[in-house]
Amino acid sequence: MNKLAIITGGSRGLGRSSALALAEKGVDVLFTYHSNREAAQEVVEAIKQKGQKAFAAQLDTRDVAVFTEFTQQIKGILNQEFGRDDVDYLLNNAGTGLHASIEETTYEELEDMLAIHVKGPFFLTQALLPFIKDGGHILNVSSGLARFSLPGSAAYAMAKGAVEVMTRYMAKELAARQIRVNTLAPGAIATDFGGGNVRDNQQVNQMVASVTALGRVGEADDIGKAVAMLLSEDSGWITGQRIEASGGMFL
Repeated sequence: MNKLAIITGGSRGLGRSSALALAEKGVDVLFTYHSNREAAQEVVEAIKQKGQKAFAAQLDTRDVAVFTEFTQQIKGILNQEFGRDDVDYLLNNAGTGLHASIEETTYEELEDMLAIHVKGPFFLTQALLPFIKDGGHILNVSSGLARFSLPGSAAYAMAKGAVEVMTRYMAKELAARQIRVNTLAPGAIATDFGGGNVRDNQQVNQMVASVTALGRVGEADDIGKAVAMLLSEDSGWITGQRIEASGGMFL
């Protein structure tokens, strides 16, 4: 039986690249999308073209109240679409950014960052634990901004800092089931994240390249390949760790 991954936010950006990279490695993929059903279906078809099974389910990971209902939906999808009742991997990837100074950030904006990046992954992982196989792997997505500081990123970076602490506690508490839990922290990536600023703003692009050891901004495929590497049996002795994939940004 193929390995199976659940990915949140798999219809675009890093989630899409991760889904396709995992499919290249022979992993089936069940992923969530927020609202763009058409984009999600395109990813499903791309995965199927690689010879793997795929299914997209709508979910707003901020809406903790629907997680009980969602897990029942997952149970049905696993049985009907994949012919099984468990998963090997969970990638907590879904998220959005916020660019605002501490002085400008509103209560609602900070609450939204915490809901998306901390509360959602925490309680969704909790809800999905009965489906994750013993010996499985959970990968939580953080950010290079939890290590280095750029003005205007405080609320987002604070939330990602919490993700990294959450990962260590998950790794400790789930070790009895031999479930590995790690953090992947991307650097600046040329996607539509944050309005596509890194991708489309030449000044920002050049600035990032100038402070990155490998001399360029990251691409979504760089992160997809890192995800596929970490969600493999070769990483079986790695847990509770923060792995940064930034090309050596701000070393």
